[in-house]
Amino acid sequence: MLALLLASLLAVHSLALEVHVPNSPVVVLFGTDTILNCTFSGVSTFNLSQLAVFWQLMDAQQSVHSYWKQQDQLTDQAERFANRTSLFHGQLASGNVSLLLKRVRVVDEGTYTCFVSMESHSRGAILMQVAAPYTKPSVTWEGDANPKPGDVVALTCMAYGGFPEAKVLWQDGSGRNFTENATVSSVANDQGLFTIKSVLTVTLEPNNTYSCKLTNPRLGDEGHAFVTITAQGLAFPPVALWVTVGLAVCLLVLLIALAAVCHRKIKESCEEMRAEQEAKELEEAKELEEAKSATTPLKS
Repeated sequence: MLALLLASLLAVHSLALEVHVPNSPVVVLFGTDTILNCTFSGVSTFNLSQLAVFWQLMDAQQSVHSYWKQQDQLTDQAERFANRTSLFHGQLASGNVSLLLKRVRVVDEGTYTCFVSMESHSRGAILMQVAAPYTKPSVTWEGDANPKPGDVVALTCMAYGGFPEAKVLWQDGSGRNFTENATVSSVANDQGLFTIKSVLTVTLEPNNTYSCKLTNPRLGDEGHAFVTITAQGLAFPPVALWVTVGLAVCLLVLLIALAAVCHRKIKESCEEMRAEQEAKELEEAKELEEAKSATTPLKS
């Protein structure tokens, strides 16, 4: 009779065992440590020797961490989780079987199951998502060094080291959306972090400001960058401008030199004419004096 009663009590405890995990996805920053919370209830008293805990990554069907016979059992643990997991042994008796996962990587993302066994068993699933912030985006442009209205230029927006793939938004200074005209590409490095590159081709107006905004879907707004391009009307190219200035200087020097030569020539001519005039006047005076001498009568 007593044995039957104990069996019925165990059955009640078995049916009451319940595992509790977060309902919402857990977002974890790349490279940080995180705790995947898991507790159980419904068992008022038990011995740790009865407790078995199994953490698994369902997506890859890999063992993450196991515990039974009052100690960690890591023989079947996937190699990539080695030295990165632990339980809170001091809290197992109170129903806390949460997992500490260290130095989270992109490949750790997925659904984890927390399986608790004690006479019977129960489980819960947690979706863990990894996020990494991107560097501040930068915008550069390619085209004529002195753009004019109507020129076509390519704007390139780049950011590095983020996860997951970012969303890109292109706008001009008045808020018009140009994203449909842009291309977006992403390349992952060996850690799974992305480099995002977006190229927008536009036709310039007199004054142009374009902004590139990156948004990480798990972290919110990442940041934005903008570039302003001033498209000027027709103007002398730099080389032609310097040639024109050089020719103008040469012409000015030539005119000054010509004026100096002309001034000297005119001065010399005037001096010659003055000398000739003085000589002529002197000759005329001499002739007049001689004439007067010839016509004066001699006194007797």
